[in-house]
Amino acid sequence: MKHTITLAAAVAALAVGAVSAHAGCADPRNADATAMHTIPSFMVPHLNPNISLPPPPPGNAARNVIGSWLVTYTAGGNPLGQAFIQWHDDRTEWENINMPILNGNICVGSWKEVDSLHVSRFHVGWLYTNGALTGYFTETETDKVGANVYSGINDTKIFDLSGHVLAEVPGTAHAVRIAP
Repeated sequence: MKHTITLAAAVAALAVGAVSAHAGCADPRNADATAMHTIPSFMVPHLNPNISLPPPPPGNAARNVIGSWLVTYTAGGNPLGQAFIQWHDDRTEWENINMPILNGNICVGSWKEVDSLHVSRFHVGWLYTNGALTGYFTETETDKVGANVYSGINDTKIFDLSGHVLAEVPGTAHAVRIAP
């Protein structure tokens, strides 16, 4: 039976460690929030301080989203993880999130231009519990792409290995470009 978790219930569950509100690239139901470290956005220029990026031209979301990003995921106003994402010009993307490796922390997807300011992606990853495959997730996300930032909303569905939906959680993403 499909269980839908409301945003308020997801945030409450996150607080008690039962079910997280965002899949990221790992099964957040098994993530230890105290083990996650956050990279403050002010540190992003320090990842490669020798290069500055000129702002991309406005109004071309498909061209502007290509590159490397640091994204912060939230649900109910609470941070749930950060990831490095690369968006590629062949309309694929991959992500590495700051969640425990044994739960899975790499995922992939594809994306398309919605209009001159927005892109949409479909994202998928395997979920593990202490290294054992236990399910998968899908995430749909629509982002408004600006000069070296993007933000948007997403919807994550967590499935067991039989394809039954275990949870569905809305969230947000905010990203800053990482200089090459």
